[in-house]
Amino acid sequence: MPDVFPANLAFACSQFASIAQVCRRIGINRQQFNKYLAAQVRPSQHNMRRICDFFGVTESEILLEERRFRELLAVRSAPETQRGAPLYAPAIERLSRASGSLDRYCGYYYRYFFAFSYPGMITRSIGRLTRVGDQYLWKNVERHASMSHGASDVTKYEGMAFLLGDRLTIVEYESLLAGSITQMILYPSYHTGIDYLTGLQTGGPMKRGRKPAASRVMLEYLGQRVDLSRAIRRCGMFSQEAVGPRVTALIRNDMAADAWVFEVDQL
Repeated sequence: MPDVFPANLAFACSQFASIAQVCRRIGINRQQFNKYLAAQVRPSQHNMRRICDFFGVTESEILLEERRFRELLAVRSAPETQRGAPLYAPAIERLSRASGSLDRYCGYYYRYFFAFSYPGMITRSIGRLTRVGDQYLWKNVERHASMSHGASDVTKYEGMAFLLGDRLTIVEYESLLAGSITQMILYPSYHTGIDYLTGLQTGGPMKRGRKPAASRVMLEYLGQRVDLSRAIRRCGMFSQEAVGPRVTALIRNDMAADAWVFEVDQL
């Protein structure tokens, strides 16, 4: 039997303004996506699931005979021109176009800040900045000991990054329950290499009454490649002595007596 997947994928994409738009929303590289359309390769199970979820079909449905698939898609969803793009999409695309390049900042980072829920303790988590198409995506993993059992709790965040007004802005949300949003604003690095990025973050802690809070934050650049398992094992909650005076000084939340707002100076 002929492989109907490329034709059905092309028809599903025709419901949108462009293939580039589809690739950006799914988060699949355009070059790789073109290979699917040209029947050069088939998507991995993971990417097939992402594609099907985006178009609102099952894997068995996207492999239906072409006529049946077109009828199914016509009944299930109106074309993009009729139903319109999500209201937030133009704003995100505009910010992406306005953003400067973050290519030199792509890679892994340790993230340090005084924990919102545990006074005096410092959180060290691991984050990664990657480029997908024209957008920069951010993922962050926090690991800390559970207070109710011996194992470690892991919290994952994901979001987007922009270079606007000569500042790095990262907006992330807690990906499991989507119960919190955090924003970081960081000074760029003017050195040849990247060591530390410092700035300020705001958010709502998961504990301690969920009071909105702000703190200094520091990203320590680790490079493009790391031993991820080892890096995650080094994450957790630490005393000030354990992380050392250099890190503690960069994230200490001191505020002058005559200050009216909480500000962070550049290194």
